[in-house]
Amino acid sequence: MSSFAEMIENITPEIYESLKLAVEIGKWPDGRKLSQEQKELSLQAMIAWEMDNLPEDQRTGYMGPQECASHAEPIPNMIFSSNSLH
Repeated sequence: MSSFAEMIENITPEIYESLKLAVEIGKWPDGRKLSQEQKELSLQAMIAWEMDNLPEDQRTGYMGPQECASHAEPIPNMIFSSNSLH
């Protein structure tokens, strides 16, 4: 049996899509239910394949640039103002 890395190298885009669908719906194309172990291994295989074959923004779990959506102005410090005398 080949190693996990060798298995990933042999995944075609069609196999990737089949794994992705199986993980999404919890069933193999023939209707059999995925076991928890099969879900975990399939998801690991998907993620590993994506690292070599898809741009970052198309990979599983990509959340885009992270920034504060409110863009609120900073609250001034009323206790220690820059104009205070020492």
